[in-house]
Amino acid sequence: MANARGEQDQKIEKKMLFVTGGARSGKSNYAQQLALQHADNPVYVATARRIALDEEFEQRIKRHQADRNGNWTSIEEPLHVSKLSLEGRVVVIDCITLWLTNFFSLHKYDVEASLAAIKAELNELKQLDSFLIIISNEIGLGVHADTEIGRKFTDLQGWTNQYVAAMSDEVVFMISGIPMIIKKR
Repeated sequence: MANARGEQDQKIEKKMLFVTGGARSGKSNYAQQLALQHADNPVYVATARRIALDEEFEQRIKRHQADRNGNWTSIEEPLHVSKLSLEGRVVVIDCITLWLTNFFSLHKYDVEASLAAIKAELNELKQLDSFLIIISNEIGLGVHADTEIGRKFTDLQGWTNQYVAAMSDEVVFMISGIPMIIKKR
């Protein structure tokens, strides 16, 4: 497969790697560095939905974009990541938490419907002949949510993380910028 510069990329290994941890634990940086070790032109799939009039969130997006050089193919897709043309590529999907937020609001805060939707997407992605690096947050390690909807989302996130971890070939837990490999096949 030719990359953006017309060079041939090396044959990629079919793999699903799950990177999880707390906020600002170094997940994205670790995933991006790993992707660049395996491809000259990796794909970055941003699952966040841009929120109108949220300047702080826009700054977060810009900071993430600045972390990647021109070799990256960047795609914004808030729901149907499995429909993207990712076959044969090294792909960073950032992140499950924002992706789940999109499904959760689409399904009017129904945990079961949201979980079914994300599982269907993940099952489709697992079939690809690609090297997938999927990032998520461990929000259950933080304070207990004080609202019903917050508790529902925390449960949804935890169940989704368990599902991704079970189907992944490797799982890396990030703590203070240090990767801890907790599963490797």
